[in-house]
Amino acid sequence: MSTLLTRALRGGAIAVFALVLLVFVLGPIVWLGAHAFAESWTFPHLLPDGWTLRWWSAVVSDPALGASIQNSLMITPIVVLVSAVVCLPAAYAFARFEFPGRRLFLIGLFATNAFPKMGLFATLASLYYALGLMNTTAGVVVVQLLGTIVFMTWIPSAAFSAVPRALEEAARDAGASRARVFFTVTLRMALPGILVGAVMAFLAAFDEAQGTYLVGAPDILTMPTQMYTLVLNYPKQVAAVFSILLAIPSVVLLLAVRKHVMGGQLAEGFQLK
Repeated sequence: MSTLLTRALRGGAIAVFALVLLVFVLGPIVWLGAHAFAESWTFPHLLPDGWTLRWWSAVVSDPALGASIQNSLMITPIVVLVSAVVCLPAAYAFARFEFPGRRLFLIGLFATNAFPKMGLFATLASLYYALGLMNTTAGVVVVQLLGTIVFMTWIPSAAFSAVPRALEEAARDAGASRARVFFTVTLRMALPGILVGAVMAFLAAFDEAQGTYLVGAPDILTMPTQMYTLVLNYPKQVAAVFSILLAIPSVVLLLAVRKHVMGGQLAEGFQLK
């Protein structure tokens, strides 16, 4: 009897969990998809009053919304590229060399994400004003760069650490130079982890809103910061369309690297010793 009761309780708990997951995860996605094509939707109707594509046309034809899309697609790749140039050498050094303060530096990388970021951004504002970086693309790049450092250092560093040194030594014994060993052996084997780090850095930069709004507004608005204006001043259907457009790059990139993420590259990136 107790076994049957345990199974029933377990089944009920799974059913409740599945229902909550359905409502709070799939529910908003369905809501966005429906409103993006709905002419209007009035209570108590269960379905929209009509269907239309004019909200998509409104987003495409709006100069402010188009400028924010262009800013996001221009600034985010720059942030990822700068992050790679700065962080990948550090990742290799953390993976292959022991030096004083190594663990302290590794733990310190989380400092930018360990506290509320708005306080950090407000503190940086005075420095930005002194350097003339407010309302500039360079200022937005630096702010978004803060959120990419962890991903572009820890995950690639773990990928470099996972490359067997015996393979590198064998290549050296065969007469390959250090540069050739790095590019043909080390970098090639670490590339999946670097790719995962780059994708996570892209998503962190692409979705960053608080610092970008504080530094860039009103002259430089990206898609996440433009959402503040959409929610307050535009019809909800326009906000739904824009939300879908904002989610597309994240979904596409995660699908592109799903094999490496599900294979443990992301988890291994935060197990660096």
